[in-house]
Amino acid sequence: MNEKDIQAIQQLLVTPKRIAIIPHRSPDGDAIGSSLGLYHFLKKQNHKPVVIAPNDFPEFLGWLPDSETVLVYENDKTNTTKILQEAELVFTLDFNALHRTGEMENVLKTLTVPMVMIDHHQAPDSYATVTYSDTSFGSTCEMIYNLIGFLNQKSLIDKTIATCLYTGILTDSGGFRFPKTTGTTHRIVAEFIDLGVENTEIPNLLFDNNSYNRLQLLGRALQNMKVLPQYNTAYITLSQKELDEFNYVKGDTEGIVNYGLTIKGIIFAIILIEHRDENIIKISFRSQGDFDVNKFARDHFNGGGHINAAGGKSNDSLENTVKKLEELITKINVS
Repeated sequence: MNEKDIQAIQQLLVTPKRIAIIPHRSPDGDAIGSSLGLYHFLKKQNHKPVVIAPNDFPEFLGWLPDSETVLVYENDKTNTTKILQEAELVFTLDFNALHRTGEMENVLKTLTVPMVMIDHHQAPDSYATVTYSDTSFGSTCEMIYNLIGFLNQKSLIDKTIATCLYTGILTDSGGFRFPKTTGTTHRIVAEFIDLGVENTEIPNLLFDNNSYNRLQLLGRALQNMKVLPQYNTAYITLSQKELDEFNYVKGDTEGIVNYGLTIKGIIFAIILIEHRDENIIKISFRSQGDFDVNKFARDHFNGGGHINAAGGKSNDSLENTVKKLEELITKINVS
């Protein structure tokens, strides 16, 4: 982040303001962790922040400090739209294109107040007044930590803020296993632990608090996995009927796509999930090495993300989407 942008944010925060904090649609640990971390930081500076998520976040993030204060646009469009229209400043976190907020985009595009984008995905749009975009970071939470440092306010980071930011770093780094986990990442986490963050308890809350139905759904997903060894690829499908059979709730499919990459020789892993209420097939892509799933998602499935982790969608049927995927895989070099 350059000095000009730091000074711009300092100026925006010089007096108390009504501030809206927006994560992306279907927010994950990094999106909610960064949003709540910034929320608590801004409250300590006497601002009036509110986090407005486009839709509900997973139950396994419900223990985060003040997560109950997060408003959900889809659940109360009238009230959240009013809050957005009355905001004096907007932070958009963990996404870099307004369409990533779904229907909320229609409101955000009408706002005339300053916007600050903080994000680590590729190819940012130019909607923000101040853009802090850096793909070298493994999480937006680590960038929020940096922002607080740039503002010379690290002394305000307490256990609550650190807990939120630790959660996003932990989840987006794959438990500190992904390539963008650096020595600096670990040093930041060490600071958080020194502040009292429950580093042995939080992984249990995030990863080991399964319902019986979620484990049954995982079993079905693994049964559905198809391996294409000649293309170093594995993919999983889950139909709406299968989601209903195991009483799916948001977050139940989190992380399932990664199982494909645990197979020897597999470089490209995909999960396709049917959501009839939205009339779309949601797709997650993961890879190892240099295979760029961000480009694959952008080129073929109206998505994007990172080189090794991206998402996309299809408005076709699950059957036809699988056919399209298989045809594409035979034409690319997954290595």
